[in-house]
Amino acid sequence: QLPLVESGGGLVQPGGTLRLSCTVSGYFLGFYAIGWVRQAPGKEREGISCINSSDGSSDGNSYYADSVKGRFTIIRDDEKNTVYLEMKDLRPDDTGVYRCAGTVQCRPSFVFQYEGQGTPVTVSS
Repeated sequence: QLPLVESGGGLVQPGGTLRLSCTVSGYFLGFYAIGWVRQAPGKEREGISCINSSDGSSDGNSYYADSVKGRFTIIRDDEKNTVYLEMKDLRPDDTGVYRCAGTVQCRPSFVFQYEGQGTPVTVSS
């Protein structure tokens, strides 16, 4: 069990920026690969980003789906026990519920064992 908690969602205009946060109580996020998945109404669930653990057991690298590459950045702050997803140049099709997710090591398929409840993001003028 990894009780991940997301925050930072909201309404933003196309072309705007938003930063999502993921944190947890009682666990150190640095031990886990942490990522983000999203789901828009009527669409398939999509894994969009993952960053490997920072405890020396992995390469610490980050990975992105093609749909967000170059626009989204995943960042760890171990001192704050938080992982951020910085999103820029947002588009209407980025709208959806964004969930923080955890696993042992990032995979190309963006499969995770743990997920939070999610925070909604709406990109609209």
